[in-house]
Formats: sequence, C-alpha cells, structure tokens
Amino acid sequence: MWNLLKIKEETDIELTESLAMSPASSVCGQYFANPCSHYFAVEEICKDQVQNYAQRKGMPMEDVEKWLAPILSYDR
Repeated sequence: MWNLLKIKEETDIELTESLAMSPASSVCGQYFANPCSHYFAVEEICKDQVQNYAQRKGMPMEDVEKWLAPILSYDR
C-alpha cells in the first residue's frame, strides 16, 4: 500500500526498518465509522516535531504554533 500510494514521493515520510514512520510527527490511519468505535486523543507534541512540521509545510513556526497551541508540550 505504501508504494501504491507513493507516500515517500508525495509526503517525504519514510518507514524505518521496524516499520515506524519517520519523521516522528507523521500520522496515518484508516478510519471506519461505527457507533461502537472508540477514538484516541492526540497527545502533546515537542518543539522538534513542530519545527519539522513547519519546515515540511513551508509555514512559519509562529503560524504552526498558533494552530497547534492546545497540544504543545512547551511554552512559546
């Protein structure tokens, strides 16, 4: 599926030898609607993850920090 969707080319996200995604701030999943479904909460993220995301999106850090403020694990 990874090759079929051309993830590396489209997003610059890679898989490690243990099949973890790199960079660590990468997220993917399959989501199915069901009345019995339970969803996870997004935990706090570190400054290095925000910097990496801002760089990949070509956005200023200040803008990214503004939008992600509720889940930052550090003071801006």
